[in-house]
Parts: sequence; structure tokens; C-alpha cells
Amino acid sequence: MPIARRIDLEALYGRLPIVLQNRICSAEGRRLERQRYGKGYQSVLADAEQRARSPQAVATAYRDARLQAFVGHCARTVPYYRDWFRDCGVDAADIRTLADLPALPVLTKADVQANIDDFQSDSTLRRERVATHTSGSTGAGLRFSTTVSAIREQYAVWWRYRGWHGLEHGVWCGHFGARSVVPASQKTPPYWRYDRPGRRVMFSGYHMSESRLGAYIEELRKRRLPWLHGFPSTLALLAAHVVEHGVDLGYDVRWVTVGGENLLAAQAEVIARAFGVRPVQHYGLAEAVANISECERGRLHVDEDFAAVEFLPEDTGQGHRIVGSNFTNPATPLLRYDTGDVVTIDEQGCDCGRPGRVVAAIDGRQEDYVELGNGARVGRMDHVFKDMTNIREAQVVQKRAGELEIRVVRGSGYSESDERELLREMVKRVGEETGVRIRYVDHLERGPGGKLRFVVSEIA
Repeated sequence: MPIARRIDLEALYGRLPIVLQNRICSAEGRRLERQRYGKGYQSVLADAEQRARSPQAVATAYRDARLQAFVGHCARTVPYYRDWFRDCGVDAADIRTLADLPALPVLTKADVQANIDDFQSDSTLRRERVATHTSGSTGAGLRFSTTVSAIREQYAVWWRYRGWHGLEHGVWCGHFGARSVVPASQKTPPYWRYDRPGRRVMFSGYHMSESRLGAYIEELRKRRLPWLHGFPSTLALLAAHVVEHGVDLGYDVRWVTVGGENLLAAQAEVIARAFGVRPVQHYGLAEAVANISECERGRLHVDEDFAAVEFLPEDTGQGHRIVGSNFTNPATPLLRYDTGDVVTIDEQGCDCGRPGRVVAAIDGRQEDYVELGNGARVGRMDHVFKDMTNIREAQVVQKRAGELEIRVVRGSGYSESDERELLREMVKRVGEETGVRIRYVDHLERGPGGKLRFVVSEIA
């Protein structure tokens, strides 16, 4: 869909009565339920659950077999890799295991952005492709294709780990994400919308000022939602309000799951104090090049059956960079894709019996909050950049409350229309009360370990 058309539809949504907005959210939820959990999904989930009971050697052999077949698929059907194997004189048949992958170059998001058409497989029919997008921790947008089977396999792996904690598909969820389901101009409750087929109450992360959090609490009390899911920064804001004000929800929250950001120890502590359950962490990407799931013992396992994940030592000696190959997505194959995220490896392993290398910590998406003009505090803001494919990198910086500086590294195709769209998308989420200005830079400063912090606040 052309960008201008998409923006018009979003503007129309913002002008509709709330009852119609709820119907639209439910219609989208129904579409996603069919796409993610349609025909064949239960079989895919059962197979994934069976593999999670396999010994490590069996899991490794399964991963390497899929990787070998996937590399062959790339060499035969993907223009970028077909040319690379031919020009470099490398035989794809020699790539048999994870240990053989260093024969191939590491791929960056910029490489894919610049050559996106060449990464599309010739063997995937147009009708089989599903458009998707991501922004990642650098704020650079990427649009690419996947398939329905790839989506269902990804959700099967996600529900497998949730099942380890007793959580089943169909449980009502309070979802605290970055989707702008509530217009920024709305000044009074409800600051949420309903996705009834998906059994989600979708809470706005852009209206969570101290004076408004009471309304969020009342909705939780009313709906008695057993499962809360969202960014750690957003859930920690709500949890801090609960703890500081001694709020009694009047019911027991059974599960809190987090993703999309690095879960900080302080965030985990306040969430546990507020809701009485420890948050469960998960790491995944739309590109499907890596997946890491927390088991019942609180250890983070690499899902070896989902992607071929490498851990490359950082030049600084601090941590290992996640580089992965997405062998579940035949439409846009990515070999040795650098996620830009960093982990600390756990050499001790885990005694839960599940296969997969163990990660001690994910240091991939640590961010600050910013304070909007309406007093709300917001953490992760990557949805703003999801379709900004002409932006190489971006960073949100705050020096004064109610004012944001967007630092942008422009791509070669960046134009005034991209600037206008970025400002529109930003204002749509943060509201007219928040000052927004764009500052263009040649590069963004990295922090310890070479990691880019996407949101930086200089306010104490």
C-alpha cells in the first residue's frame, strides 16, 4: 500500500468514534489470528514441543540439517547469494554446519536495505509472500517478505516457551505495546482499545502519565486480565505506580511476559513487587534470524531449531554479538545477519533438560524514557521508524522535558518527503504538546560495547 494511502487511513482511524476504532482493532485481530494460527498451526506447535524434549546433540543435528538445505536454497534461488557464491568461488555444498558459516560474509541491515529486491527468492510465488517490517534497535526501517508458514512456525516457537510457564493461547492479555491504537490527541479515558478475537486489551503506551495511570489500573481491575505483556520499560512504569501508591488490583496477575527491550534488573524487581510474579523474558526479531526463550528455571535458551545463531566476540571483549540465519523464511533468506544486539554467554548451561545454548543476559535494547509534553513517560519508540527505509540510523534524545531531538543518519534516498513523514509519525504518537526537531548527523555515538542506545535522556 502506498505510504500516502496508509497515512490517510491512519488519520481517518483517529477521527472515528471509539466504538468503531474497537471494531477495526478486532477486525485486525481476527485477520492476525487466521494468519498466525490457521490450518496446520497445531501440528507445527506439536513438532516444536517435541523438539524441545530432544537431547542437545539431536537439536544441533536438526539445526545443521536445516541450515545446509537453506544455504542450498539461497545459492539456487536468491539473486544476491547466487551471484555471491559464483563470484567468490565458494561451493554452497561445503556449508554443512554452524561452524562452516564463517566462510560467508556478515550481512548488515544496510546491506539488505540497499539490495532488498536481490534478497527475494525466485522460488517463492508472489501470492505466497506476506509483507512485514521491522526497525530494530538502530531505528533503521526494513520492509521485506515472509510466508504464512514462516509466521506460523515463529508463533509456534513463541507459544512453546509460553507453554513452559503454563500460559496457553486464548488467555486474555493486557497488551502494552507501541502501536498507536489511541490517538495522541485523546485527553480522557479510555486509553485502550479491544481486540476481541485476539483476546487483547491494547493499552496505549503513549498516554501513561502519572495522572492517567489510575485509569489503566481501573481497567485492569474491571477486566481482571491474568496476563500482562509488553515492553519492560512500559510495564515497569505501571508497576512503579502500583508500588508507590500501594494499589491493590483486587485479583492475581498470573503471568507477565516482556520482549522488545532488554529487561533490566530494577525493572524485573518492581514488576515482581507490583504484580506478584516474576516477568518472563523473550528475545525475537521480525527477521527471524534468532530466538532466545526463558525456561522455568529462569535461564535463557537459544532456540536452535528455529534459526542458526552465531555469537561473535565483540572487539571490546565485552559480550558477543548476535548474528543469525533465518532458515524458516524462504521468501527473504538472510545468512549471517548482524542483529546489532549483544549477549553475555552462560558457560554453565542449564539443568532443566531442554536443549539450546544458554545466555546469561541479553544486552540488546537498553533504553531510557522520555517525558512528553502531557507528562507521560515513554520508553521504546521504534514503531515511529518502522517504514522509514531511507533512514540508516536514528536516535531519540531528550535534554528538556516535553522536547525531543531526533538524530538521523540519512540514507542515499532520503528526501524532504521522508522528513515530513517522520515528523507526522512522531507528532501522531507524542502529541502536539511535545516539541520535536530533527538533527541530521553523519553517525551516532555508540556506548560501551559498541551498542547504540535508541532512546537517550539527559534529564536526571
